[in-house]
Amino acid sequence: MATQDAETRESLLSHHDRRRHQRVRLSLLGRFMLENRREYPCQTIDMSPASAALISPVVGAIDERVVAYIDHVGRIEGKVARIYDGGFAMSIVSTPRKKDKLAAKLTWLANRYHLNLAEDRRHERILPSVAVARVFLPDGRDYAARIFDLSLSGASLGLEARPPIGSPLRVGVIRSTVVRHADDGIAIEFAVLQTPESLEEGLSGAEWD
Repeated sequence: MATQDAETRESLLSHHDRRRHQRVRLSLLGRFMLENRREYPCQTIDMSPASAALISPVVGAIDERVVAYIDHVGRIEGKVARIYDGGFAMSIVSTPRKKDKLAAKLTWLANRYHLNLAEDRRHERILPSVAVARVFLPDGRDYAARIFDLSLSGASLGLEARPPIGSPLRVGVIRSTVVRHADDGIAIEFAVLQTPESLEEGLSGAEWD
């Protein structure tokens, strides 16, 4: 009987572990850095708390260290586990607690994506050609902001400043409004719907006038 109970517990733990490491198909933009410390754009194909499959223009060597910053997920790190045409898969090195938190976040993101619950999924995401844009505030301050997420209607930016929600600013020369605060930055909405060409040109722009 004791042996049967032990087998039952082991089966339940194994089932929980499989669920905790289940892959979720998500298309999220991001950046990653290899051991040469250069940054490259990437996009996820799928993720689990233990691994991520990425589309990227550059791949590292097997077992090479990778640090990635993924939209809505944050920083992950690990090693190149597998290389394929157009990208690579990486293992994710983390504590059990952080893996559980990542599992919950991935489940929420997957549900939001499949149920179309995102408040700003009106326009598909664009892979930015640059990692950083200049943000200009009306009072003359300007900051370098990391581009976490980008579409024709707005962006999510990593920014040390926290302009009030509803306040105007410029990203390059693109007039925008702050619509949301996040732990690591802000979300903005462009004053005018952009095209891929105008977005590319506008991100490298002049200061506030």
